[in-house]
Amino acid sequence: MTDLDRSPRIRQPLIDAQSAVDAALTEVLADLGRRWRALTPDGSASPGSPDNPASHLGLIGASTQLTADDVLGYLVDFLSRPGKRIRPQMCFWGWASVHGTCAPTHDNGYADMVTAGAALELLHVLGLVHDDVMDESDQRRGRPTVHRRATDDHRRQHADGDPDRYGESIAVLVGDLAHTEAVRLAMTLPPPMREVWNTLSLELMIGQATDLIGAAGRRRDLAHARAIARTKSGAYTVARPLDLGATAAGATELTRQALARYGHHVGEAFALRDDLLGAFGDTSTTGKPVGDDLVAGKPTVLLALAAQTDDPATQSALASIESRAIAAGDVPQIQATLAAAGIVDRAEALIADATAAALLELDEAPIHPDAREGLVDLAQSIAWRAS
Repeated sequence: MTDLDRSPRIRQPLIDAQSAVDAALTEVLADLGRRWRALTPDGSASPGSPDNPASHLGLIGASTQLTADDVLGYLVDFLSRPGKRIRPQMCFWGWASVHGTCAPTHDNGYADMVTAGAALELLHVLGLVHDDVMDESDQRRGRPTVHRRATDDHRRQHADGDPDRYGESIAVLVGDLAHTEAVRLAMTLPPPMREVWNTLSLELMIGQATDLIGAAGRRRDLAHARAIARTKSGAYTVARPLDLGATAAGATELTRQALARYGHHVGEAFALRDDLLGAFGDTSTTGKPVGDDLVAGKPTVLLALAAQTDDPATQSALASIESRAIAAGDVPQIQATLAAAGIVDRAEALIADATAAALLELDEAPIHPDAREGLVDLAQSIAWRAS
């Protein structure tokens, strides 16, 4: 049981904020459905209600032909299977760093915080859907990835062209559609929040590009791997969403700087845990395949740590990874080799150090006590999560 579970006074306002974000996303999708219908050329749409985008869900893979509506349907379906909502949570606690868990008012930035949370979730869809294409992933949140589903629909309906290329193209469009709606929401935010949003978006793209280039260049240095973790995952997941919420609340520069330091450490813990779950997690819990990063030779902290060891078995495993000579069936052996070489223990130690550093930052941070309590719990739950 976490501290927040024992503190309904703190927990309930977070739940209310999450519900407000979900309501905002529902409204966005309903409005998108109406606009989509108005702009879809005659003859290329499927029957359905423009006011209820969920009505598109039954059409995916069931209609007698592929239609433009499938793109909207995939997006609606993806958002109907929410993840952990970490970014909106961070946005809320950034806002609470100023106001605590008091009731929202029309002038304390609460509405802007909710809008930012919804925009973050839409941006996250872009990141996940496109990342799955880049990584050739088969599963996300316990179901086939968007590009795999679209590929299967193409094959099932005996459509023309290459099914795999079609699936990837549709997934790119789904991600682009999510990004379009995210930016549409972000444009309604006050200028200071838009600046934070623009920085967050750039960091996401830079982190993804650095990841791809690092894999292509077979980078194995720890500094590079940690930089990717901080930029691609940490800043976009923790530090910038915190800053969005704090900016919405009118936080002082001292408060924003304290949250940034906390976010830096928690973001690193988040990314390191992601690396471990990606390499050693349980698919039934994480909802995605385990070992893909190992097969792809991605420049993760785990492989950077492995590259620092003199263990012959580990170096042999790295050589196989570098030469792309491994497949999914080789993952258990590589897992065992890395674990025996102490790589898992070293990664866990880095996570513990990052979490401790984050909590230390909160000790003297000029933030509301409610937010301090919430951020302590969130740092621990992120660092030691199982999915």
